[in-house]
Amino acid sequence: MTSTHGADLETLRDRIAGVVLTPADEGYHSARIVWNAMVDRRPRVIVRCMDSGDVAAAIRYGRDNELDIGVRCGGHSVLGLAVPDDGLMIDLTPMGAVRVDVARRRARVQGGALLGALDRATQPHGLATTAGNVSHTGVGGLTLGGGMGWLARQYGLSCDNVVSFEMVTADGSTVRATADENPELFWGLRGGGGNFGVVTEFEFALHPVAGETLLVDMWFSLDDAPAALQKWRQLAAAAPRQATFTASVGEMDGEPRVSTGFVWIGNPDDGRGLLDEFRTLGRPVAERVAAPSYLDLQRMDDTLEGHAQRRYWKGHYFRELPDETIEAFVLRGTADGRGDMLPNASLQVYGGAIADVPDEATAFSHRDTFVEFVAAARWTDRAEDDQRMGAARQYATSLAPFASGAYVNVLTDEGQSGVKRAYPPKKLARLTALKEAWDPDNVFHLNHNIPPGK
Repeated sequence: MTSTHGADLETLRDRIAGVVLTPADEGYHSARIVWNAMVDRRPRVIVRCMDSGDVAAAIRYGRDNELDIGVRCGGHSVLGLAVPDDGLMIDLTPMGAVRVDVARRRARVQGGALLGALDRATQPHGLATTAGNVSHTGVGGLTLGGGMGWLARQYGLSCDNVVSFEMVTADGSTVRATADENPELFWGLRGGGGNFGVVTEFEFALHPVAGETLLVDMWFSLDDAPAALQKWRQLAAAAPRQATFTASVGEMDGEPRVSTGFVWIGNPDDGRGLLDEFRTLGRPVAERVAAPSYLDLQRMDDTLEGHAQRRYWKGHYFRELPDETIEAFVLRGTADGRGDMLPNASLQVYGGAIADVPDEATAFSHRDTFVEFVAAARWTDRAEDDQRMGAARQYATSLAPFASGAYVNVLTDEGQSGVKRAYPPKKLARLTALKEAWDPDNVFHLNHNIPPGK
């Protein structure tokens, strides 16, 4: 193996506009911290890139030195895949610019931008595109896996709104992918994850979004929750596209509680008729009705989803939500829905514009999903790791018989079995061929990997 010290490293420093960090450099330790506090790995080299040329130089350096290559944007991978021990971390966070073309309703977004930057740049013009629900999530990781958000039922997933990609390949070339230029790569980048290269710029279509919302949550006791969720299910099936139905289970004032609710994007008064229907679900123990701005809605969970906690999650897609699934959701993998260190969980309804896109149009799969389930554990004491992760696994296992697939962005340590849940066989074969074409040596394998078809 070629040494990563001396002339090679100094040559890399000289060639790039960004910064090269090694363990001895100031800023190295803050640069390797990601969202999941369980991740405590030490790359041999971190390259904080300023442009696609820096990314290309970093890739060539990593390959020349036979280093595992991880790519960081927001750092929200639960497994911390961006941070390779004794490898090379390509850090895109300095590439966070967003440029808005108001007349064309387009946004050009650098590969290291966070969702909050995208929202802050577009909302002053009354525009937005589908973005996730935590503002310090990276645009890149979210979009490459699909990208669910509060606008998806109106305007499609994040990946459905991409007009073009700029990508640096495994050999250091820079290419563009659109519906007309490298169309097969364009297909694969919309849901296939970070398997094919490093995307350094996204161009998104924007939509008129005035910035008004309505947020509704009603919490029920465990005894009353199944009946409330059954009525919630009926309302969700016929909901207007402005509404994204949600449900959750967790603790409130030391007791397990189940919430039903929705997020309405648009004039809050238009959503209040749906609120009246919600009040027929039963007698809640608590209720929240609020009308935050769209920007405030997008960052409401930022503190909850901060960087100081240990994390683990499991997820499923469901085409249907029969009573047996509702019961298992409420019980959280236990006999009675009670216990120590149980994960919180959420349901989020799909449909609308997500299902309008033909399944074969993008690598993203399972467009016939009715609802997405995520069991999310978070804690601070490392002594609880095994119990916390075990409870999340047990919960997910209890719901597995009802599942129709999984969202690639919610996979954790399932390995190839998880990838096969995210993509049906025909689509996975097409993605494998695409991987062979663009990354035959599997340089980009620190992801939910689709190995080349060798």
